Amino acid sequence: MLRWRALSSSDPLGATQRWRLDLAYDGQAFSGFAYQPQHDTVVGLLRATLAKTLRLEQEPMIVGAGRTDAGVHAFNQVVHVDLPVATKVRSLESERLVTSLNKQLRGRVQILRAVPVSSDFHARFSARWREYRYLVLESKPPGLESTNSWSWSVEGPLDLKAMNRAAKNVVGTHDFRAFCRRPTNSSADEPLLRKVLTARWERLGDEWVMSARHAPVLRLTIRAQSFCHNMVRCLVSTMVAVGQGELSEEIVKERLESLSRYQLPQAAPAGGLALVGVAYDDGEGR
Repeated sequence: MLRWRALSSSDPLGATQRWRLDLAYDGQAFSGFAYQPQHDTVVGLLRATLAKTLRLEQEPMIVGAGRTDAGVHAFNQVVHVDLPVATKVRSLESERLVTSLNKQLRGRVQILRAVPVSSDFHARFSARWREYRYLVLESKPPGLESTNSWSWSVEGPLDLKAMNRAAKNVVGTHDFRAFCRRPTNSSADEPLLRKVLTARWERLGDEWVMSARHAPVLRLTIRAQSFCHNMVRCLVSTMVAVGQGELSEEIVKERLESLSRYQLPQAAPAGGLALVGVAYDDGEGR
């Protein structure tokens, strides 16, 4: 284990160094990202692992770029954590920290990198945008469940052009109350304004088809400054219904204007969703 000096009341300003950790995880193994004392979460595991690996007296607080629900994956989540200052600074300290943490995490979470950053860096508030992707299988081959841990299988064929015309309506700044689950203790009249930068569906190549038991694979890539709860999954289920011809491609625009979920389908399953990148001013984290 790494040996770090524990915090004491005599340390100036707490004698901590802020660290940025980039990480990946399979969301099906957790009850979500955010810390919940009675549940197995990504932050809960990270806090316990940091305390054990660095021999800290108490678990450190961790701040993430964004929360992912139970079953949602991440290929490049970003967090920051303030850790006690080491007694000795070595040139390979970052590599040693990554190696030590990954050894303890045993593949449940993979630390991609760990770097010391300025105290001004904030994993959530310093982020310029977040990007998610959602995978949809375009048919239900024999023996393939309608939902699995990495994609959502639906009846095809899907009208990709109609889905992209619907997706264009979400680009820009809108009130997404019709497509989000409202935060606890918030007013029903409070807007949920979010700025979407890009949203596009594409049909993937043969290498994806083979891995999905020959079912055609569609991918939504959506980038926004921030997202509200269930936003991507609600948009996906609506746009899939558009692709199946069950809803008009104007439904997204209409519901953004009316703020009503009337006749909209329930959110798409969590397994098809993954956080794939977070951007900061340094251009890293994608």
